[in-house]
Amino acid sequence: MAGALEGMKVLDLTRVLAGPHCTMILADLGADVIKVEAPGGSDETRAWGPPFQNGVSAYYLCANRNKRSITVNLKTEEGREIIRTLVKEADVLIHNFKTGSMEKWLLDYEALKNINPQLVYCSITGFGETGPYRHLPGYDYIIQGMSGLMSITGSEESGPMKIGVAMVDILTGLYSAISIQAALLEREKSGQGQKIDMSLMDAAVSSLANVASNYLISGTIPRRLGNDHPNIVPYSKFKALDGELIIAVGNNRQFATLCNVMGIREIAIDERFHTNKARVKNKLELTRILENQLQLKPAHEWLELFSQHNIPCGPIATMDQVFDHPQVQARDMVVQVVHPEAGPVKLVGSPIKLSRTKTKIDRHPPIAGEHTIEILLGAGYSRETIEKLKETNII
Repeated sequence: MAGALEGMKVLDLTRVLAGPHCTMILADLGADVIKVEAPGGSDETRAWGPPFQNGVSAYYLCANRNKRSITVNLKTEEGREIIRTLVKEADVLIHNFKTGSMEKWLLDYEALKNINPQLVYCSITGFGETGPYRHLPGYDYIIQGMSGLMSITGSEESGPMKIGVAMVDILTGLYSAISIQAALLEREKSGQGQKIDMSLMDAAVSSLANVASNYLISGTIPRRLGNDHPNIVPYSKFKALDGELIIAVGNNRQFATLCNVMGIREIAIDERFHTNKARVKNKLELTRILENQLQLKPAHEWLELFSQHNIPCGPIATMDQVFDHPQVQARDMVVQVVHPEAGPVKLVGSPIKLSRTKTKIDRHPPIAGEHTIEILLGAGYSRETIEKLKETNII
C-alpha cells in the first residue's frame, strides 16, 4: 500500500532540526523529499557529535531518513536555476534561511509561484517574516528563553532550565508539517498553492498552553514549580523507599482510590484535601503525608499496586529502560536501516500509525549529494550537462 502522501514531491532546503524534522514526517508518510545542500554537504548536524557511527553523526541520522539528496551551489545563478527547474514539478518547497535570503536569490514565493502556481511554500525562521525581530536568527535555546518556556521550567532552587531536547525545533517542525498538509488539502479545492510563514517564537509561545492561559486570565506571573503542576495536585514526582516515581491524579475519584490503596483512607475526606482546589492550596502538607507513606515500600511495588487500581502513575525511565520497554518495542518505535557509510543504524520509529497507508522507513539518511545525478536526470538534464555542472562546482 502506498503512503498517504505518495506522489507528493518536496524540495527541502532546510538544515539542523526544525525543517528536517518536518520533512522527515512528510517522507515517512510517503512524500518524495529531496534534501538540498551545498556541494560537500551544508547541514551543520553532519558534524555535530560525538557520537558518530563510522564517521556519521547520530544527530544528523535522527532527522533525515527517507530522503534523497542533491547538492547545489545556491550562490550561483546556475545553481538557482536548478532549483527553479525542480520547482516546476514540486508540490512543496520548504526552507529555513534567514528572512530576505530567498528574495535576494529570486527564490522567494512571489518569484516561484510564477513558475508553479500550485506550489506550497513554507518558510521557517526564528521570529517569522513580519515584526521588529524578523531579520534576527533564531535558535532553539534562545527561543526557549525568550518565549517564557525556561521561566517555568526547573525549580526555584535550580533557576530557569531548558527542556532536555530542542523541543521548540520539534514543535515548529510539527506545526510546519500540519500547515503544509492543510495547504495541500486546500489546494485540492482552489487549485492554488500558498505561502506558509512559520516562526520558532510563535510555536514556543503557543506551547505555553494552560500556563499562558493562567497568566492571561489572572495576570499572575507563574513561578517555576519543578515537577509540580500549577493546577492539579497530586501531580508530581514523589520519593518511595528506594527511588522516585510519578503520580498524576486528575480527579477526586482517583484521589480517593489513591488514599485507599496507600492505607490513608481518611485523607480523602479531610477538608484540606477533599477537592482539587483544596489540594492545590495545601500541596506541601499533602506531599509530606504521601511521601511518609510511600517510604513503606519500594517504588516498583507501589507502581504495581497503583496500576492494578487504575491510578495514573509511572517510573522515571532512563534511555536504556525506554528502549528495552516491551511497549516501545511492540509499537515499532525502534527501527533499523543500513547506511552505506555507518552500516546498520538504529533509528527512532514513526509515532504515526495509519491502518491502510502505513508509514514506512525504507531509505537511509542520505550522504550529501548521493542522488544528485538521479534527480537531475529525472528533471531532464543530460549527462553531458550534469558533468559540466560537476566540473564547475555547481553541484
